[in-house]
Amino acid sequence: MPNDIGHSASSKRREDVRFLTGVGNYTDDIDLHRQSHVVFLRSQVAHGRLKAVETTAAAAMPGVLRIFTGADFEGVGGIPTGWQITSRDGEVMQEPGHPVLAQGKVRFVGDMIAAVVAETEDQARDAAEAIELDIEELPAVIDMKAALAEGSPKVHDDLTGNLCYDWGFVEDNRDAVDAAIKAADHVTTLELVNNRLVANPMEPRVAIGDFAPGTGDSTLYTTSQNPHLIRLLMGAFVLGIPEHKLRVVAPDVGGGFGTKIFHYAEEAFCTFAAKALKRPVKWTSTRSEAFISDAHGRDHVTKIELALSKEGDFLAVRTDTHANMGAYLSTFAPAVPTWLHGILMAGNYKTPLIYVNVKAVFTNTVPVDAYRGAGRPEATFQLERVIDKAAREMGFDPIELRRRNFIHDFPYATPVAVEYDTGDYDATLDKLLEISDHAGFEARRDASAKKGLLRGLGINCYIEACGIAPSNLVGQLGARAGLYESATVRVNATGGLVVMTGSHSHGQGHETAFPQVIAKMIGIDENMIEIVHGDTANAPMGMGTYGSRSLAVGGSAMVRATEKIIAKAKKIAAHLLEASDADIELKDGQFSIVGTDKSVAWGEVTLAAYVPHNYPLDDIEPGLEETAFYDPTNFTYPAGAYSCEVEVDPDTGRVTIERFAAADDFGNVINPMIVEGQVHGGIGQGIGQALLEGAVYDDNGQLLTGSYMDYAMPRADDLPFFQVDHSCQTPCTHNPLGVKGCGEAGAIGSPPAVVNAVVDALQRAGLDVTHIDMPLSPARVWSAMNS
Repeated sequence: MPNDIGHSASSKRREDVRFLTGVGNYTDDIDLHRQSHVVFLRSQVAHGRLKAVETTAAAAMPGVLRIFTGADFEGVGGIPTGWQITSRDGEVMQEPGHPVLAQGKVRFVGDMIAAVVAETEDQARDAAEAIELDIEELPAVIDMKAALAEGSPKVHDDLTGNLCYDWGFVEDNRDAVDAAIKAADHVTTLELVNNRLVANPMEPRVAIGDFAPGTGDSTLYTTSQNPHLIRLLMGAFVLGIPEHKLRVVAPDVGGGFGTKIFHYAEEAFCTFAAKALKRPVKWTSTRSEAFISDAHGRDHVTKIELALSKEGDFLAVRTDTHANMGAYLSTFAPAVPTWLHGILMAGNYKTPLIYVNVKAVFTNTVPVDAYRGAGRPEATFQLERVIDKAAREMGFDPIELRRRNFIHDFPYATPVAVEYDTGDYDATLDKLLEISDHAGFEARRDASAKKGLLRGLGINCYIEACGIAPSNLVGQLGARAGLYESATVRVNATGGLVVMTGSHSHGQGHETAFPQVIAKMIGIDENMIEIVHGDTANAPMGMGTYGSRSLAVGGSAMVRATEKIIAKAKKIAAHLLEASDADIELKDGQFSIVGTDKSVAWGEVTLAAYVPHNYPLDDIEPGLEETAFYDPTNFTYPAGAYSCEVEVDPDTGRVTIERFAAADDFGNVINPMIVEGQVHGGIGQGIGQALLEGAVYDDNGQLLTGSYMDYAMPRADDLPFFQVDHSCQTPCTHNPLGVKGCGEAGAIGSPPAVVNAVVDALQRAGLDVTHIDMPLSPARVWSAMNS
């Protein structure tokens, strides 16, 4: 199938009708018969020995059905991680147990100690407050480098220390990289922090467990990006429930940004307790709980070195990163700073030698895992910041230094084991300079100066790897699950289609974009196609939505299933038209004999599939339904160039973003309006990280930014109007749609553009400022200006 089916047009998101009119069906909207409520008692200390949990008085309070503690989960599996990393020395990572409820110790503020199930949430909350705890507080370890020091307190007593793994890639390159850096004409070094973030989706997490005593079936309703994976992990590894006896339903989900990929202990508890109590158990997170229980993102500390020739050619890159795992290993946590980060350190550039070292560290903090971009933003930020610094040190124009080192010939095998199939980095950079009015910057800078403000320009380029596949490759790299996607296409007798997909929509617009693809293949109206997702009882086994994979992987599975449908329908049409199926073509919803005016409509063929009066059953079986699983042969590689113009108030350090432009190459684009919305959202989150957001712990492990009073989220007035473009399209060569993915690009390309712009503004003013760590708050910028 030629990948020109990837070209389509904007249409309004059909799912927005129910969202905007308040009739969406979110997990918290679900209330089951005889439903009870659970409130978790969470640790208020970051590290402590759990000596006693006294529940007698609390258990006697009105409405309380039962209080669970860690003792109730002895013999029950812990929360598993989905990826295993091997250290440089060949040893597999240290993988501590993660009990559903704390057993013996608490390891971060927010760790679950007890669970009170009662008739109402208020009754459960009152009883939770009446539980008496005896905790011997232990020294908390928060700083990663301190955690690795000799004699540091252990987060997990049964491990050899707080080092999870020490990963090097590509290890065979290490000596050559060291030699290249030693011999280089110039080496630029930069130490930086990729700040810890809290995802803060609009909808907090919710879980409802249900159990049917008559059949022994368990059902979990949850706010998940991948219900099949939750069923696999929770059923097989935690609760020991066979998959055919466990149903997981993720209805409408109000945003995820990665934090709803993972299997959480609250989901396992609600499922376990529902069976124990023989009645539904519901938990709805408060926003305060979300800050200390949802997986956090980023939190890397990195030293990066870039070696260059005197002409400006990149010779080698070496990085040393400490990556915070938090107290436990979340589902994809080990992979984020390694295989989702290290393999992107080539960026858009033909650097011949690269070595990446990552030390993953346990600390007494909330577990850290994937957040929009997941490893790709960390790689891009390091690389694009050090390139900007090198350009200034060596007297090169930052744009021209990037151009000089761009990859031009594709496919291109990088020194970090991935192969880019297509790209045109000059084209996206040229487009960026055009839409950003780069030529007019100096005039705008002069206008800012007349107002007493410092104006700066930041440019950066990015590339990311999407799709997170193929399964055989990621399996060799430590993945404990396949990363294919699936689709079942069911054609009804009257010609309408129901498409059941393992992908999950939580804001991406699947119910609009997926029908566009199939409707174009068949030549029918998009409204004849319904997308069903989020229920393991209705959809084939799939891996969910993350890593900008929905269209490239999930959409490709739909294409393959639809191709099977069309092939069978052509056989039926051939019988109806008394021709060979090889002579039948499908166009605009009509099957016709090539070169003739004889045709039969799509609806006539689909009806014949279920009322088989006109073709022999021994030749074609009745019905029209097909399933396909699609496992990509490679990642996809979206790329682009971003620019940011800022004004800095020299008196206060306040940064205002005046202009922002993004030129992206997403390959073929199905729905330009949805793509533009995805880019806008990503840029907003990236600007939030660059200027405002940051999860901060004190030395005792207390989260100082545990509410919106202290954790600054971006608001509309923090953002300018964005100029975005995705007309530079180099279609992916290895999926049938030619698409690459767009969901994370904005969050990857925007942070370095913002920081580069602020540093540029200060350096143009004659200030010796080479770097400021995110978030670039007024206080940090003012301090840098006045230090």
